[in-house]
Amino acid sequence: MFIHVCEVAYAGEYRLIVTFDDGVVKCVDLAHELSGRVFEPLQNREFFGKVAVNRDTGTIEWPNGADFAPEFLYEIGDTLPRGPARKVAESRGEYGTGRPSN
Repeated sequence: MFIHVCEVAYAGEYRLIVTFDDGVVKCVDLAHELSGRVFEPLQNREFFGKVAVNRDTGTIEWPNGADFAPEFLYEIGDTLPRGPARKVAESRGEYGTGRPSN
């Protein structure tokens, strides 16, 4: 099964809220995945927050070209509840707000 990322939002620390093309939304914590030369700049939270979706590859990417396979993100992410339950969880700060934390 091929899966692609449609949207991504920075949720603070090294977490992202990732929306996939099958409609599933997951909170992905990459704190333990940032080893190696290409991922070194991502250890800076300000730089980590510059994540975006690369529409050509269907996954997330940073300005230095670092990326993760969408299947990997899907596998390690925690599925978020849909609809009103997700809004409540986000308002409580359980899944981040999409804004960088201080």
